[in-house]
Amino acid sequence: MVSLKQLRYFDAIARTGHFGRAAETVAVSQPALSMQIQELERALGLSLIERRRSGMRLTPAGVEVAQRAARILADVLDLTHFGQHRGGELTGRLQFGIIPSVAPYLLPRLLPELHRHFPTLELQVRETQTRQLQRELLEGVLDVMLVALPLEDPEIETLTLFEDRFLLALPASRQIDSQVRATPDIFKQDKLLLLEEGHCMRDQALTYCNLRRVENIDTFGVSSLSTIVQMVANGLGLTLLPEICLDVETASGQLNIVRFADPEPSRTLGLAWRTTSPRKPDFHRLGALIGAARGQPHVSLANAASLS
Repeated sequence: MVSLKQLRYFDAIARTGHFGRAAETVAVSQPALSMQIQELERALGLSLIERRRSGMRLTPAGVEVAQRAARILADVLDLTHFGQHRGGELTGRLQFGIIPSVAPYLLPRLLPELHRHFPTLELQVRETQTRQLQRELLEGVLDVMLVALPLEDPEIETLTLFEDRFLLALPASRQIDSQVRATPDIFKQDKLLLLEEGHCMRDQALTYCNLRRVENIDTFGVSSLSTIVQMVANGLGLTLLPEICLDVETASGQLNIVRFADPEPSRTLGLAWRTTSPRKPDFHRLGALIGAARGQPHVSLANAASLS
């Protein structure tokens, strides 16, 4: 008979790729973990792990079992949440994922509001790229995540929160006529600075600019918008900045910010969770708080008096 303990132990191995680290994750000794995995293999009649001098890896059957185990453990977690969170909104632990191009600009506004309205909430924040967040959500590591939509996955339900427009950022020394609005053509002459591959903002910017030539794109392995802003301010190129970051990233006065011509580029931000999660009311309440905490940027544009 397969036990949940065995599935948790095997899930830890699949995540870490290492017996020692997996044992630490589930707080048991390595021999105890190994024994449970051997019992799991006997119960299933399958070889799940290929053990080699250089390390270990999952067999093809092990990969399939790992995927099934992750789904089972996520369902068990949802069942636990069903019982634990019937007493009130946003109580207990909430594992919240968020993308890096949103986290530094939203969390300083959101976290105090969450603490004020829901002081018993134990919030754990995970900041990384969408692909990794989505994997961890489906595996039950995360409860909910704030990402750019849409997400095409039948196991994930989403809630649209707001549109986040992109604006053109230039060095402050570069003057542009107040009546001009930017178009993608500007990047045919100027280098476009983008976040490294894997960030959804990079793909959105490239799609809007219809720009694929390598000589017109630079990333330097950059993973934060703040670093991109410093590169733009020092004349290394131009970039697209999301509206949500403007108050923070333009505070130093090193940039000119210009609206794009219609249709303006934008991304849709929203929450996503497993369709089986019983905490949907919590996520809708969280979405309402995010909308209230977002606020509106207060920044002078080179070509308009407001963002409206």
